[in-house]
Amino acid sequence: MPGGDYGELGGSLPAIASLNASYSTTLSLPSPYLFVPPAERKAISDVRRTFCLFVTFDLLFISLLWIIELNITSSIKDSLEKEVIHYDYRSSFFDIFLLAVFRFLCLQVGYAAFRLKHWWVIALLSQNAFGYVLPITSFVVAWLETWFLDFKVLTQEADDERAYLATVNAACERAPMIYPRAVSDGQFYSPPESVAGSEEDLDEEGLGRRAVTAQEKEYVRQGREAMSVVEQILSQEDNWKFEKNNDIGDSVYTLEIPFHGKTFILKAFMQCPAELVYQEVILQPEKMVQWNKTVSACQILQRVDDNTLVSYDVSSGAAGGVVSARDFVNVRRVERKRDCYLSAGMATDHEAKPPSGRYVRGENGPGGFVVLKSSSNPSVCTFIWVLNTDLKGRLPRYLIHQSLAATMFEFMTHLRQRIAELRPSLRSHHHT
Repeated sequence: MPGGDYGELGGSLPAIASLNASYSTTLSLPSPYLFVPPAERKAISDVRRTFCLFVTFDLLFISLLWIIELNITSSIKDSLEKEVIHYDYRSSFFDIFLLAVFRFLCLQVGYAAFRLKHWWVIALLSQNAFGYVLPITSFVVAWLETWFLDFKVLTQEADDERAYLATVNAACERAPMIYPRAVSDGQFYSPPESVAGSEEDLDEEGLGRRAVTAQEKEYVRQGREAMSVVEQILSQEDNWKFEKNNDIGDSVYTLEIPFHGKTFILKAFMQCPAELVYQEVILQPEKMVQWNKTVSACQILQRVDDNTLVSYDVSSGAAGGVVSARDFVNVRRVERKRDCYLSAGMATDHEAKPPSGRYVRGENGPGGFVVLKSSSNPSVCTFIWVLNTDLKGRLPRYLIHQSLAATMFEFMTHLRQRIAELRPSLRSHHHT
């Protein structure tokens, strides 16, 4: 599916794309891109070094507590003789101290010397605490280490690695594109009423609505950027990683995008004309709340030109209420081509809807909807949803990722129900 095969105009990024975000945190790098040679990378990241210091503090703290305990009843010498030489597991805390030393050595060897990138070592070593004040303290500190490694060290190092690889690729290619592609006739787009041509030609002829102010031109630029990313994702279908599918045959894939992180891609076969899906999902995003239960509000804030608009979307809660409602401000670009309809968008700012205390403001990376026409059967089509979202807040990334596929499948259920409701009225209208 090369990027240039997608024709001439038409779409937008509906509120549903705001919904549950893939946690996929958007990574941004300054432009021009800064190349960091591999030799200059740190052997141990700052966050991993902090974790190692935390482990050292754990050992010192447990040792200090044990020394204090030795001083409570008698002198340190007598207490050491009683707890070490005449060890009794029912009264001695010497075993807790030895376990702390053993945990310290294993964690330092595993995460400092060998720089492991998995949590199994610390998980195994955190199961040793039982007893009273000293064991309870050991238990708490051990699980604090586990949390810090899983939610801070490994996730931040993964983000840093992704940013580094993206920077290297950008420096090697000398271009801000995700993947190299040839220039096609469809690279520039025009409004639905006009013949395909460049945006510059449109400005000169004064056809239709067009951006005038600096802010409007920035919205147009953001829309084109999102459209470029979506087209390049489509052209890289061979690199999509399969995640799961449902009984109907809808499939969810993922793709790592430089500067934007993990992107989720839904691909579904629809038993209806492409124009019907285009009308319901792309042309009328503000009406989606009537049939899509994952969206509670969608408002068009500004129509910039014939292809670009800014919308305000509010998603319903997700993951059984674990993820609360989020609001989003998106710029959307709509394009229609000979064989498909495209809608692409990304997060932006608008003075009419600044962040408020009522909702957590989410942020969408480049994504959107694509409706592919069938060359052999006009009554069927293929629907593709590209989703890259950061829900913000303090939600664990893995929780968001697990719920995304289910939410995308739920959206397809609502969409098919909507299409089924429209078909009888369309047939009756056709006969009259």
